[in-house]
Amino acid sequence: MFGERLPLAERYAELLATSGVERGLIGPREVDRLWERHLFNCAAPVPRVPEGARVADVGSGAGLPGLVWAIARPDLHVTLIEPLLRRTTWLEEVVADLGLEGKVTVVRARAEEVDQTFDVVTSRAVAALDKLARWCMPLVKPGGLMLALKGRSAAEEVETARATLARLKAGDIVVATYGHRWDLEVPTTLVEVQRRQ
Repeated sequence: MFGERLPLAERYAELLATSGVERGLIGPREVDRLWERHLFNCAAPVPRVPEGARVADVGSGAGLPGLVWAIARPDLHVTLIEPLLRRTTWLEEVVADLGLEGKVTVVRARAEEVDQTFDVVTSRAVAALDKLARWCMPLVKPGGLMLALKGRSAAEEVETARATLARLKAGDIVVATYGHRWDLEVPTTLVEVQRRQ
């Protein structure tokens, strides 16, 4: 899954388990399941991301999934968008620690304050799809993708958000699961929304 970059993933997991917990980016109860529930869960859909894509991770928090994608795929350019100062400070420290400067940019802002578009816009555990689409779709360039990591209720969320998605120029909408290759206990569910040209 991480190949030769496994040491980077291990270092990131170590930072999550130490300073990430100390500074409130993840809960202490998450430490025992960091790999299965967070790193592998975020890495599973990475094959869906086009080669060399410019990616934005909205509401990045502790860098999930954006930092995981940047570690797993050195061809990507990832922008972590996060409004809270304590989180962006931690993310900047982690990016420097992992030597990912130049490939990962940290932006302290709300999604609606960002004035650029990306090939792929992703998010994980940020908001219901209806609200999330209003934040993320304006950042997706025409022909690009919104890839939202969701839970088991993804299909119902798509139905609830269908009118909003249509208004925001959504084309094809697919709910897919990833992670079967790695036998993940809970496969990663991804809502894939193509933005019309």
